[in-house]
Amino acid sequence: MLAFTFPGQGSQQPGMGAPWVDHPSWTLVQVASDASNRDVAALLLDADAEELKRTENAQLSTYVLSLVVHDAVRALGVRCHVAAGHSLGEYSALTAAGALALEDGVRLVTERGAAMQEAADARPGTMAAVLGADDDVIAQACEKAAGDVWVANSNAAGQVVIAGDPDAIAEAGAIAKDLGARRVMPLPVGGAFHTPFMAPAAERLGAALQATTFRDTEVPVIANVDAEPHQDGDGWAERLAAQLTAQVRWRQTVDRMVADGVTRFVELGPGTVLTGVAKRQAPDGQAISAATPDALDAVVSAARDVDALDA
Repeated sequence: MLAFTFPGQGSQQPGMGAPWVDHPSWTLVQVASDASNRDVAALLLDADAEELKRTENAQLSTYVLSLVVHDAVRALGVRCHVAAGHSLGEYSALTAAGALALEDGVRLVTERGAAMQEAADARPGTMAAVLGADDDVIAQACEKAAGDVWVANSNAAGQVVIAGDPDAIAEAGAIAKDLGARRVMPLPVGGAFHTPFMAPAAERLGAALQATTFRDTEVPVIANVDAEPHQDGDGWAERLAAQLTAQVRWRQTVDRMVADGVTRFVELGPGTVLTGVAKRQAPDGQAISAATPDALDAVVSAARDVDALDA
């Protein structure tokens, strides 16, 4: 089986759209610009790292580029048996699976980014990756820290992201190192996502989600909040609202895909974060990052191996 995975905020890079400008799938960028009333091409081609770090820019640009890559892959006949996305990437996965129309996805991501930016401005926070320690050890470090800090993402064995107040993150990171963690790395994000700091954003986004039509899908999408596959459209508004303040269970998501028979993981969009996680969590499978057109041949080859090409 083949899985499409979609990256979240933090994978964005300056100039990440440049390799796709002359590709037919680049036409989606204008569709997204019209739906969002933003110059998405400028974000993908001209924005610097600091501009892209802002939540409303990081989310929209990453979402749109992921769908450009997905469109290119589908044009070659590659299809998935299951899809999943990390945080923001869940919106990409839902659009790719057909639960969301592209224009609806763009509007939701635009609203999500604005709501999260507003919440982050009101309650500044950040995130850091803690490497080399088990989830329970890092949870213990967060509990021992004096300030507000929580486990936000369980990404892979020995790779957990914490989020909260910057001083509390520094303290929790130091405690985690004392308990055996190897390294603590700040992440290029503009807020403490997937924590109670985002509660105001969940309230604002909830109204937009309730006003959006989610369709049932032919392939399951595994949700961040429960690491379970879903094909019903009705439950996604609630899941996506809860996702803003809940831990992203990506390690469990990959484990679920492996248990269901996935042996090929294709990451569609900027960066290689999810590809690295898949290699670590599913060493018997194959993981491919498709961030540029140069990767398309490898995607087709992987799809052919597991009967994931249209007849």
